[in-house]
Amino acid sequence: MFAVVDVVVVGAGIAGLSCARALAAGGARVRVVERGRVPGGRLASKRYDGRYADIGAAYLVADDPDFTAQVTSWESRGLARPWTDTFRVYPGGAETAGPMRWAAPGGLRSLAADLTDGLDVRLSAPLDAVPGDADVVVLAMPGPQALRLAPPPAIVAAATAQIWQSVITAVLTYPSHEWGELHGAFVNDHPTLATVCDDGDRRGDGAPVLVAHSTAALAARHLEDPETAGPILAGAVGELLGLRAEPEARVHRWTYARSEPTDAPYAVDGRVWLCGDAFGRPRVQTAWLSGRAVARALLGDG
Repeated sequence: MFAVVDVVVVGAGIAGLSCARALAAGGARVRVVERGRVPGGRLASKRYDGRYADIGAAYLVADDPDFTAQVTSWESRGLARPWTDTFRVYPGGAETAGPMRWAAPGGLRSLAADLTDGLDVRLSAPLDAVPGDADVVVLAMPGPQALRLAPPPAIVAAATAQIWQSVITAVLTYPSHEWGELHGAFVNDHPTLATVCDDGDRRGDGAPVLVAHSTAALAARHLEDPETAGPILAGAVGELLGLRAEPEARVHRWTYARSEPTDAPYAVDGRVWLCGDAFGRPRVQTAWLSGRAVARALLGDG
């Protein structure tokens, strides 16, 4: 165990909040600084027409014992629920079994909000440099965003090595539910469409809402004007599922959505650390484990 220190965690996504909670539990003085108005990062939900739709991560998968314990805690308090272990795969539309995917009745961002309980979290607080008023700084964010804060050399090297792809999400609200039973679908070898999820099924309220994620190729073409991708994604989903109705489409741009995986759990240079879902397979669990690994190393448990 190390002597209690002041730690600033920059970023209130799942990695930063996991790190902050573990550090606080170990006796460190921690504050979390987040440039956005709400916590969660890509564990994101947005309110449309009186309900939340998940616009970032599509679900959780838990196969690590420690993260499984966290998910079980959420389940016991009604914050998370097992959703499905079956997705369709296109072309063809065959149903394929896989790991259990977990969802959140209140939207996945509600899980991040739960992790903020008891923490000093400061929202709408953008930074232009690594904070100098703490013993330790943890940058819990994609590498390209960390580079904007002028971090030390080893962090620059790790951040520069990350390879990210962009995604545009379209929330498609239909007049009625006309696509039969569908949990979600992976769409392979498609020029514009990568995944589709039934958000009403995922959330458990039956709303006629589909959420589509674009391919990186489509996102790259429409990143500067993401609204123009909405009709394209709506058309692709309609063609895929044989839908006649025209939905209302709302879009969200994720400039740094998915990273090529790396082997290390984090990067460090002196008092500055970098963590997130780039340090492993691009999953929510990876981000949670990366933040926790930083905390455990600082606490002498890693």
